[in-house]
Amino acid sequence: MNAALGPLDYRVPHGMTVAPGSIVVAPLGPRQLTGIVWEPERLPSDAEVGDNRLRNLVGVLPAPPLGAPLRRLIEWTANYYLAPTAAVARMTLASTSALEGGRTITEYRATGIPPARMTPQREQALARIGDRQGLIRELAIAAEVSDGVIRGLVKTRAIEAIEVAIDSPFALPDPGHAVPTLSADQHDAAQALVAAVEARDFEPWLLDGVTGSGKTEVYFEAVAAAIAAGRQSLVLLPEIALTEPFLKRFTARFGCEPVAWHSGLRQSQRRRAWRQIAEGQALVTVGARSALFLPYANLGLIVVDEAHETSFKQEEGVHYHARDVAVMRGLFEKCPVVLASATPAIETRHQVAIGRYKELKLPGRYGAAEMPEIAAIDLIEHPPERGRWIAPPLVTAIDETLARQEQVLLFLNRRGYAPLTLCRTCGHRFQCPNCTAWMVEHRLIHRLACHHCGHVEPVPRACPECSNEDSLVACGPGVERIADEVAALWPDAKAAVVTSDTIWSPAKAAEFVHRMEAGDIDIVIGTQLVTKGYHFPNLTLVGVIDADLGLDGGDLRAAEHTFHQIMQVSGRAGRGEKPGRVFLQTHAPGAAVMQALITGDAESFYAAETEARRDAGAPPFGRYAAIVVSSEDKDAAHATALSIARTAPRIEGMQVYGPAPAPLAMLRGRHRFRLLVHARRALDVQDVLRDWLGALDWKPKVRVAVDVDPYSFV
Repeated sequence: MNAALGPLDYRVPHGMTVAPGSIVVAPLGPRQLTGIVWEPERLPSDAEVGDNRLRNLVGVLPAPPLGAPLRRLIEWTANYYLAPTAAVARMTLASTSALEGGRTITEYRATGIPPARMTPQREQALARIGDRQGLIRELAIAAEVSDGVIRGLVKTRAIEAIEVAIDSPFALPDPGHAVPTLSADQHDAAQALVAAVEARDFEPWLLDGVTGSGKTEVYFEAVAAAIAAGRQSLVLLPEIALTEPFLKRFTARFGCEPVAWHSGLRQSQRRRAWRQIAEGQALVTVGARSALFLPYANLGLIVVDEAHETSFKQEEGVHYHARDVAVMRGLFEKCPVVLASATPAIETRHQVAIGRYKELKLPGRYGAAEMPEIAAIDLIEHPPERGRWIAPPLVTAIDETLARQEQVLLFLNRRGYAPLTLCRTCGHRFQCPNCTAWMVEHRLIHRLACHHCGHVEPVPRACPECSNEDSLVACGPGVERIADEVAALWPDAKAAVVTSDTIWSPAKAAEFVHRMEAGDIDIVIGTQLVTKGYHFPNLTLVGVIDADLGLDGGDLRAAEHTFHQIMQVSGRAGRGEKPGRVFLQTHAPGAAVMQALITGDAESFYAAETEARRDAGAPPFGRYAAIVVSSEDKDAAHATALSIARTAPRIEGMQVYGPAPAPLAMLRGRHRFRLLVHARRALDVQDVLRDWLGALDWKPKVRVAVDVDPYSFV
């Protein structure tokens, strides 16, 4: 698969059998590449080549062929997001070792036939081995004899060799293992989804339930129905850190873990998962957005949990949105798709409004739990003490909560100690050498770090500009700075910082969950990583340190995302029988988004936001596409961006804005310019962009990327 060359023609040699979807090895110059056989009418090559000039395929790999529904999904994703088909197809072949066929190892076990010559050591070995099976070394250790004794028994046929597949089957989940008792609302919603699974047809659903309403238990019943029918289910989660709590809940319901798929897997784990999924033996897969492109043999249900999450949008490589691609995969596979969320995106709500998606509502929390009380702390009226960031009313609430031996969550969506470090003598600011971004101080690792390109450097003793020592000052708070304040105010409290710097794997997430459940943490200071998926009944107070933070910057969905994020973090409070409280520290308590959060009037907020989008022709009522031009040569990038703008087609209902330097004008050493295409909903923007950009040439070192339906505007 070569994205630059496009589809290529090859001859199938005599004696080789291939079909559309077969995974093959093809020669390309002196190299051999992995490829996928495609229907020629659906993916024609750029030039017809005579049969006598075609090169032979090298071979067919011993892996199940990619099914027609997955091939249609690859075509749709490539066409919609203007990506090379090969780049999308490559995501389906995410484990190269899985394509090499079933690997085996040789293990040994006793046959029950005694050797002609029995010695004390042989007798001891056979007695201790019993029904055990393993490698020669493993059996020798178990029998407390030498390897030579075991090999001698193999020669006498008292022990036999057995070929064992490395890819041992996963345990099968049991749909009847621990069937839960559902509330009336949960039961009705679950029955609707079970019926959709049994109908075996495409049907998109929005499962809209407040945090703590039991959405997971509802869609688990749909998963149980798919398992009972022998069909596969896929559950997409937005964060790798959410995998561990989910696995725990799944195991409690179905008696074993599902198959996990995420970037933290070892190669052997990826290989085993890929093959079992492709062969239809892995009945339930839970994973990050990349799990969407795995070759499921018999897909019966797709669930997108926390479907409003912006992390479902891929920002590198193929710029796809997993929520939307999941719906399309359900269409091609003819299976229901469930979008579960406490705060559905306006785009999803619009699909419900126009009748394309069906909606199921869970309006109340499960059992005795109630929604928390939300209040604003006006930072102008109640400012924190000098050098502090936690306002006095929140300090008082934390005192009261700790006195009741209950847990507290302080939320600030900013990693590190401080977002900016400067010199108080000369005003020098520490900026990343590769990006137009400030370096963030991380005191836990004693480094300055760029959160965009990953560049790190030690914190210097002296200012590099004026050479003054002890003149560097941290400006603004990050979670580490809040943790220092917590340690000063509540020295006896046990605190934990939860960010992607501290929770980088499912194992770390499991350790955090265990400590919270054991009461080993009193105060959690966390970023958005802790806003979703966790259930801690003793956590009764949430404090949002800077509720206005998400409203800054050029995000067109800023108010909606702020609402989603704060509603999610508020949902961590009072999930058990104890009532919860939420305090929002804000400089604008009268802002529409703050009032919606305080009053709980989500519908009025969504209605106002939806109307504003309609007036502006913004998604879902209009279409956006971003064109990002980048190069290490600033002049070359600017010239290309100007050329693209000058040649923009004049089409009714479409405007092109820019070029302008991107808000993040340099990223990873590349200068960046942006153009924004704004079009009416009915216009086929992809065709326009394909013809427009396809007619242009630019220097080899200039990169032009197109982001259809952009979520990031930096």
